[in-house]
Amino acid sequence: MVPITKNMQVLYEDNHIIAVNKAVGEIMQIDKTGDKPLDVLLKEYVKKKYNKPGEVFMGVVHRIDRPVSGVVLFARTSKALARMNEMFQEKTVEKIYWAIVKERPVKLEDTLTHYLVRNTKSNKTITYSKEVPDSKKAILHYKLLASSEMFHLLEIRLETGRHHQIRCQLSSIGCPIRGDLKYGFPRSNKDGGISLHSRKVTFQHPVKDEVITIIAPPPKDKLWDVFLANV
Repeated sequence: MVPITKNMQVLYEDNHIIAVNKAVGEIMQIDKTGDKPLDVLLKEYVKKKYNKPGEVFMGVVHRIDRPVSGVVLFARTSKALARMNEMFQEKTVEKIYWAIVKERPVKLEDTLTHYLVRNTKSNKTITYSKEVPDSKKAILHYKLLASSEMFHLLEIRLETGRHHQIRCQLSSIGCPIRGDLKYGFPRSNKDGGISLHSRKVTFQHPVKDEVITIIAPPPKDKLWDVFLANV
C-alpha cells in the first residue's frame, strides 16, 4: 500500500482507476469545512508521482461518509468514470462492509428491507417498514462474523446504496453502530468516527477483461484487531 496521508493508502492503481483506503475523518469532496478532500489529495498525488503537467482528472465513483473508513474508488479517466458509474447504476458492483455493534442481532443472518426518507436539514435518514411518501426502498443482507465479550462484528452486503443506509437500518433492529451517536449509540469513538468499514469491493475492470477485488484493512484499533484475529 502506498501512503497518501499519514492514515490513508492507495490499495490499487493503474492508468484507469485508483482505490484508496479512506481514513476516518477524511472527506470525499469539498464541503463547508474547507478541509482538503480526497479527490484533491489524489490529484496532487498523481501529479507529483507521474510528473504530470496541467490539470489532473480524478472522478469520484462512489462515496462513503466522513466518519466511515475503508475502500473507495476513483476514476483517472472520463471513460473509466462513465463505465464505473454505469456498473454502480446496474448494481453489478459488490460492496461488502463490516460494522461493530454492541447488541447481538436476534437473527444471526438476515435480509433487511426498509423504506427510507432523508431529512436534509438534520442530515439523518428515517426508516419505515412500509412505503411512505418520498421514501426509497433499501435492502441489505447481514451476517454475524464474530463476537467479543462486549461487541459483535457484522458483515453487510448492500443491495441498494441509500443515504446512511447501513447506519439507520442496523439501528432500526436495535443494533446501532459503535460510536454512531446520530443513530442511537450512547458514546462516541475516540477518533470521532464510527465503527463502520468499507471492507471489500468487487467489480469488472472498466477497460480490461478482468474482475477486480479490493480489500481494505480496518483502522488500527484494539477492537478491530480482536475481530481480525477471529475471522
